[in-house]
Amino acid sequence: LNTLPAFRAVARTQNLRAAAEELHLTHSALSQQIRLLEEQAGVQLFERVGRRLQLNDAGRVLQGAVEAALQQLDDGLRSAQATAQGGASHLKLTLLPSFAQRWLLPRVARWRAAHPEFSLELHATQRIVDLQREGWHAALRQGSGPWRGLQAERLIDSPLIALASPATAARLRGVPLRALSDEPLLGDAETWERWFRLDGCRCAVRPVASFNDAGHMLQAAEQGIGIALARELLAADALREGRLVRLSPLALPDDQSPAYWLVYPPELADWPPLVALRQWLRRELRASARGLPRGDEPVPVSRSKPAGRAAARR
Repeated sequence: LNTLPAFRAVARTQNLRAAAEELHLTHSALSQQIRLLEEQAGVQLFERVGRRLQLNDAGRVLQGAVEAALQQLDDGLRSAQATAQGGASHLKLTLLPSFAQRWLLPRVARWRAAHPEFSLELHATQRIVDLQREGWHAALRQGSGPWRGLQAERLIDSPLIALASPATAARLRGVPLRALSDEPLLGDAETWERWFRLDGCRCAVRPVASFNDAGHMLQAAEQGIGIALARELLAADALREGRLVRLSPLALPDDQSPAYWLVYPPELADWPPLVALRQWLRRELRASARGLPRGDEPVPVSRSKPAGRAAARR
């Protein structure tokens, strides 16, 4: 193990002196480490070209294995440090602002009631955080993965549905679905057009506003600014409380709306705070999905055509 960091540094710098300075070793001590490694391997790993040391074919093969192994050790050490710095009962979680605002924060009191022994530190960001290097234990992410070096658990799929304020929904009751394309729409034009195509409507739309955060878009819809096309999960509480109304049973299917995942370093899989969080999330997500309005009793807007073909798509 002592020789492998030396090998990695020399392979990267291609210079014994530079690698020795990086590792805080003398030139002769580093040369000895490389000679020892080559004796143990039974092959020469470098070729000297002028003042530089270049990996030969055997060295390049070893470099790939060494980089992966040392990276795994580095990640494990960082995870251990993050756990120790946070304490044995302090869990640091990074997640999207929309998920934090619209779903998790309203349920934090239930987490505290279920697990008073574990504290939770939340970091809301749209940036993909390097968990090990930045000292976080887990992340709630949306996408399809994979995330290199991390364990990923699929939590829930959440289709995209059309939502409006109660006043807007009342005004639109009974209008043809196609007519929604003339309403103030919130979100991405291409996604809206895919949603309309579920009913056979090829509408060109021009949303009045787009957002980089779904929580802000749902807030705008609640205020009557327009109709939002958003994830059912993020709108669950607003639907139950009557702050938003689902306008149609149409929903972009799961394969067109990336799922939510919990990701974490594999070495933390059995850490009690993380085990508790995984179990609690699954319970809460199942409860959140139960009993949501489906938008078809009564249907606020009428379908553009008989329901059969679109229903088959769903």
